[in-house]
Amino acid sequence: MKKTVEEQFKIITKGVERMVNEEDLKKKLEKSLRDDKPLIVKLGLDPSAPDIHLGHAVVLRKMKQMQDLGHQIVIVIGDFTGKIGDPTGKTQGRKALSQKEVEENAETYKQQIFKILDPEKTMVRFNSEWLGELKFDSILKLASTTTVARMLERDDFHNRYTNNFPIGLHEFFYPLMQAYDSIELKADIELGGTDQTFNILMGRTLQKTMNQEEQIALFMPILEGLDGVEKMSKSLGNYIGIYEPAHIMFKKVMEIPDSLIIKYYELATDVHPDDIEVIKKELSTGKNPKDVKFQLAKEITALYHTTHDVEEAIKYYEAAFTKKSIPDIIPDLVLDDNKDLLRDIIPLLVKEKHIQSGSEFRRLLKQGGVQINEEKAEEPDLDMVLACGDVIKIGKKKFVKIVK
Repeated sequence: MKKTVEEQFKIITKGVERMVNEEDLKKKLEKSLRDDKPLIVKLGLDPSAPDIHLGHAVVLRKMKQMQDLGHQIVIVIGDFTGKIGDPTGKTQGRKALSQKEVEENAETYKQQIFKILDPEKTMVRFNSEWLGELKFDSILKLASTTTVARMLERDDFHNRYTNNFPIGLHEFFYPLMQAYDSIELKADIELGGTDQTFNILMGRTLQKTMNQEEQIALFMPILEGLDGVEKMSKSLGNYIGIYEPAHIMFKKVMEIPDSLIIKYYELATDVHPDDIEVIKKELSTGKNPKDVKFQLAKEITALYHTTHDVEEAIKYYEAAFTKKSIPDIIPDLVLDDNKDLLRDIIPLLVKEKHIQSGSEFRRLLKQGGVQINEEKAEEPDLDMVLACGDVIKIGKKKFVKIVK
């Protein structure tokens, strides 16, 4: 049985930062129920090299929630627009991608989005299907729907123009082409991050110009990373990757600041809004945030891993960080036979991202933050010969097992 308009509205708007507009969404949901016809929900993806973490997944999780409500999800891979490059937030245009790069990245993207979306219920389209077929008179007609002044309202164009950075004429076509995708699909809803505000609202403008019903624009907020300050980013090392092993994912969720617990529930899980309200009340009346975070870690890890993997991740966490003993499941560190000293593993630890740098490892060593088989290591121990099966603890939370 399909959910009511009120229930669907509650789920769709959970965690949303901005919506244009509320009343039109309710009307579309009413019509969808009345006609027994799903809404067309669009998400455009620029096929730059993808490697999805929880920050990227915020929009995809919202798409999944609408998919579960019975609406038609359409992922538009911007293989045609990718050849232009979207300069969002940049002082200069993004490098255009070659056809080969576009195809390779698009294929990788499809593999990753189906970690979240149901592939059987998801339509994937490439905007070269329609943009590549437009004739020049159609392109001129498209260009006539807006003005240069309107384009310069977009922050990055405005900043570049003000600071005398060049803007290619072709770059003005990017938001128009993304908007035309909505025309082609007759989109009812388009999702994106707040950095896509201009492009998505352009879709509404173009639909109105071409006598189509305007799409609802849903903007999802930025998810802060483990530091609780900066936007989640691989380059900053504050991310949680959706392909990371379950025990790493669980541990990382436990590291987020208490102030972000509710935001992670809203943006990184499919927990119902009513249940999140209960969690808010529990926190406000004195429930231990660590216990709430433990449940959050289970929720998030279960979205990307099997029940067995989640159970093993909990065992690992409790053994390593609650009981302070060595956990049963530890990542292997494979050494060459001719490199078996403690100092030899430092470059390998950096390469496999167990530590940020060699200087970080040496600093931890001086501070007593490195243990070998539960014995504290010191600087002279850099020349210690490591044996197969030795367990090295780095800092408070990381373990590796030596394998040869």
